[in-house]
Amino acid sequence: MKSTFSFQVLLIFMLVSCGQTKEIKNPDEGKITGNTYVSEEIGWSIQIPEDWEFTTKEVVEALDQKGKTALEDELGQDIDTKALKHLLGFQKDKFNNFSATSEPFTEEFPGEYQQANRQLNEIIFNAFKSKGIKADTSTGKVSIDGIDFNVLYSTIYATDGTVILNQILYSQLINGFDFGVNINYNNPKDKETLTNALYKSKFTPINPTTN
Repeated sequence: MKSTFSFQVLLIFMLVSCGQTKEIKNPDEGKITGNTYVSEEIGWSIQIPEDWEFTTKEVVEALDQKGKTALEDELGQDIDTKALKHLLGFQKDKFNNFSATSEPFTEEFPGEYQQANRQLNEIIFNAFKSKGIKADTSTGKVSIDGIDFNVLYSTIYATDGTVILNQILYSQLINGFDFGVNINYNNPKDKETLTNALYKSKFTPINPTTN
């Protein structure tokens, strides 16, 4: 199944407990030069904001395992994540961060990718509900450098109704990969920094799919 989005959503359940370790800049695909990341597979380049730290591989791997376990518990089946690639992650703190992933996805029929996204939105909503997490979700579309992305907006609340975290998930099928970006934030200033970095990034894909 399409696991990239599910992982990103379920990871927010564990973000509040993640700590910091030594900085490591070693994406599964692509290259970081200075403050610029370039993915050749996706055809994507982005400038990393100054004074934001790269997310460490130790943190990513730990969250991966927790997210995988949570997703398998929710779906009642094993999830194969061997093909999932972590392209880029950077953060200010555990509540304000950016991550991008990719995973091969081949449509067996026209519109399968969009169908998978709709099904995933339902999984996400049910995951929040089953874990007793109060959340609002909505969907939309955003164009970034000429490519239309599916967007899922989520707001997570504490038991007293205060907002704990906001999350924006972007996805599109590009060059045969399910490309996803996850932005978490808890204040307007950091939201602007994170979204501006993404909206100013550049795409030169071989075969973008915008259906």
